[in-house]
Amino acid sequence: MKRAFVFPGQGSQTVGMGKDLAETFAEARETFERVSDAIKLDITKIMFEGPEGDLNLTENTQPALMAVSMAVVQILKKQGGIRMDQHAAFLAGHSLGEYSALTAGRAFELNDTSRLLKLRGKAMQRAVPVGKGAMAAILGLDFDAVTALAKENAATNTNGDCVCESANDNAPGQVVISGHTEAVQSFVNLASSRGAKRAIMLPVSAPFHCRLMAPAAAEMAKALAQVTIRPPCAPVVCNVTAKAEDDPNKIRQLLVDQIIGRVRWRESVMWMAQQGVTEFIELGAGKVLSGLVKRIDGNVATMNAGTPAEIEALIKHLQG
Repeated sequence: MKRAFVFPGQGSQTVGMGKDLAETFAEARETFERVSDAIKLDITKIMFEGPEGDLNLTENTQPALMAVSMAVVQILKKQGGIRMDQHAAFLAGHSLGEYSALTAGRAFELNDTSRLLKLRGKAMQRAVPVGKGAMAAILGLDFDAVTALAKENAATNTNGDCVCESANDNAPGQVVISGHTEAVQSFVNLASSRGAKRAIMLPVSAPFHCRLMAPAAAEMAKALAQVTIRPPCAPVVCNVTAKAEDDPNKIRQLLVDQIIGRVRWRESVMWMAQQGVTEFIELGAGKVLSGLVKRIDGNVATMNAGTPAEIEALIKHLQG
């Protein structure tokens, strides 16, 4: 059986995440301490206690979600002998989850990933003044329909703040758009009148994965240039290309491109399924990606490992 391990992105965080892992496994406590030391912030306090507003600050959310995923990876390795190089045909992550995938694949050191994600969150927040950018989820329209509507919307918004682009192609009938606030709001109104089941403004503080993030991409290019990237022990399917990559120099550039590029999650899952993957295992907080995977391909199996019980079940499954 071919399987892929996938790693969640922003939106999967909840106050209290990782607490049961830390109470149960020394590997989790060690991972959380290492992340906290690297970013000079007690990330466990924010993860376990909140407040929610602090956890949802993107500069905290990104290293926190990665920390939970990496804790699971370490627990699987130490408690069950589950290694990515032996059990994974592919690794993949949604947006910041791509950094988790690369760390699980030993392309990055945990300390470097922690610092990169803290910087990534800050850079993305700095790129656009608060209130000037927005994102919205468009449900019930496919990617091609959203792209066509975006062009139509741009033609009607002739002022300077007219950026509105597809940011996440998550699953059939679930596309996220990103750009200037007025243009995104205009698109929401247009989509609602053109057959979208729902068009919802998202509670985010910046317009991720669109060209407005160019200043953040420049910051990340400088930061990534200073970090060692090794060939991952299993191929990592990149958001920007929706196919596997293992060349460190290409991975470095794709992580820069990812800041302004679309998250091609639907295509990534389809590509892995075409390569023979029949099981997708989500490692970390929540079950968002598992739900998207089932919507993309109902023939594949999914599992989650984010709690002690789920990890125990996964170890038994993989050892069986």
